[in-house]
Amino acid sequence: MITDVTGILLAGGKSRRMGEDKRFLLVGEQTLFDRSLAALRSIFQTVSVVIAQDSPLLEADVPVFRDLVPDCGSLGGLYTGLKQAHTEYVFVAACDMPFLNPTVVRHMVSLKDRADIVMIRLEERLQPTHALYSRCCLPVIEEMLKAREFKIQQLAARLALRTWLVAESELREIDHEGLSCINVNTPADLEAARTRHERGTDPASSG
Repeated sequence: MITDVTGILLAGGKSRRMGEDKRFLLVGEQTLFDRSLAALRSIFQTVSVVIAQDSPLLEADVPVFRDLVPDCGSLGGLYTGLKQAHTEYVFVAACDMPFLNPTVVRHMVSLKDRADIVMIRLEERLQPTHALYSRCCLPVIEEMLKAREFKIQQLAARLALRTWLVAESELREIDHEGLSCINVNTPADLEAARTRHERGTDPASSG
């Protein structure tokens, strides 16, 4: 169990493309929210959930915080998670990732001494809501929020922060099918996730 990093579950999305609150949609016998929370709790001693200010309060046996700054998307959720955490680092995951892989997460945490941010890059696309962040990011995030710059992946380009990018080849050595960073945003995504779950072993229960 990792004690020096806090697991942060971002669960405040608007679910616009899904058309309904995707946190409560089932993949297997668990909701997307419960699957993601269970994965983080299997890895980190301390886990908390961040929701939007106008989001219905979730029932969870971990602390639940509302965004400190409203309507800032994932960047606002990261900011809230970092401000509330008592550890130097947090690992942030979105609750619409049904196949969080504990082995991948632990590998990313093992790289924390090398950088302020540890993030996966898949096909030149960054994965900022499956990433590790240090408290050194707080001043930069505050600048971005004031400037109304809400693209969380832009943190990785800030010269004031050290960023370590995990290449897809490195990820595939652990997660051969590349399921870790799959998001469920649409009904088609949900159906695909359910099909993958029915195919075999769930990576969220391994590692």
